[in-house]
Amino acid sequence: MRPDYKNWLEAQEYASSTVSLQLTRVNKVEEAYGSLDEHIKNGNVENVISSLSYSVQDERENKPNPSKIEITVPPRKSLQSYKDAVVRYKKFIDGWERGDALDQSVDLNDDNVLADNDAKKVKFSFERDMQTVLRNNISQLGSNLKIVDEGSERSVRSGFIDITCEDDDGCLVVVELKAGKGDGKAIGQILGYMGDLAEDEDTEVMGILVANEFDKRARAAAKMVPNLKLVNYSFSFQFSEQGY
Repeated sequence: MRPDYKNWLEAQEYASSTVSLQLTRVNKVEEAYGSLDEHIKNGNVENVISSLSYSVQDERENKPNPSKIEITVPPRKSLQSYKDAVVRYKKFIDGWERGDALDQSVDLNDDNVLADNDAKKVKFSFERDMQTVLRNNISQLGSNLKIVDEGSERSVRSGFIDITCEDDDGCLVVVELKAGKGDGKAIGQILGYMGDLAEDEDTEVMGILVANEFDKRARAAAKMVPNLKLVNYSFSFQFSEQGY
């Protein structure tokens, strides 16, 4: 594991407990499989990721742990966490940043004041801040929601889920955050995540798309998906004069 991985995780604004978990899991995988850097360099890392995959059906059939990691508890959830850690580490090696998978059309109120790259950085930073705040206040999306992704985005085949929750009935909930406007692409993105998660977990999945506003196409599309909810966020500034 590269020594600057810890700095990268911190730069992505993960909580310190999440950073520690990610480092521990990558170390654990490397103890069993050897250097992930070498696996990535040699094009073998997908084999490692595949060996960490354990489906609901595998669990039902009580199949043995397919990985090289010694696990004393039922392996599915543990292997998912190790798999996520490897996928995230590979993203780091590939130059990925949190937010890169998001829609790249930046319009921050359409002012054209910032250059595209600067605007994207602002957008991604704001979405990370939104995620941090929402993780600490998830009840604002539903009093029956609890976060089940251990503080970091869960990897699925089509990308990374911003926040994965579960409600009181055991239904998994995909939460996707958008700075600015939610459009048809955002609808497609969250539906892809929901489909992947439903297939992986073989359970009912709902979705909550959070944005400042939604265009007509997004609203029309959401009407046809009963288990998808659109939520608007808002914020305000307060100013007070300081004495001298």
